[in-house]
This record gives sequence, C-alpha cells and structure tokens, in this order.
Amino acid sequence: MPKLKTRKAAAKRFQATGSGKFVRRRAFRSHLLDHKSPKRRRYLATMALVDDRDIRNVSAMLPYA
Repeated sequence: MPKLKTRKAAAKRFQATGSGKFVRRRAFRSHLLDHKSPKRRRYLATMALVDDRDIRNVSAMLPYA
C-alpha cells in the first residue's frame, strides 16, 4: 500500500493529545482585541477539544496522528 498523505493545513491547526483526542485553537483571537475583556482574551487563548462530530474528519486528514 502507498503511504497516506497528511493534509498540511490540518496539521498546522490540530494537534493530537496523549489520549488520542484532538485539540484546536479558539476563534476570534487574531485581531480586534481592543474591546474584548482581558478575561475573554485569556479564555480565547486556551486550547479547545475538537467536537465529537468532527473527529472523524480530522483523523482522516491526519492519518498518522
């Protein structure tokens, strides 16, 4: 069998945890941060788990993760 290719765009966005789940960055943290509260900005800086409905798609894009 040929080797499977990793989707490089997905590899830059998702990361596998030790337990096999995937984590992602939160949205709305790139710009226009002036009016957002510091509490909200700290929360947006944390990682989030990929939703159960998307795990199959993400794992297909990252076959060796």
